[in-house]
Amino acid sequence: MISLKKIILFVSLVLIKTTTVAQCAMCKAVLESNMENGGTAAAGINNGILYLMFIPYILIGVVGYFIYRHFNNNNTKEV
Repeated sequence: MISLKKIILFVSLVLIKTTTVAQCAMCKAVLESNMENGGTAAAGINNGILYLMFIPYILIGVVGYFIYRHFNNNNTKEV
């Protein structure tokens, strides 16, 4: 059964709205002016952010896979 703490945590995380700004004011101003002049620097910055965002997930997935494989091999040897 779901505990009351988990329900409270879920509801609070859903209801709390936080506004985050991913770029400093100078970077944002430079990218906005670049986009207005037809530049593609903003697309490059966005692609770089996505690249940096996925690396930790890939690393965690690889480590998790090896841990799963290690424990799965140990369980099959004991049977």
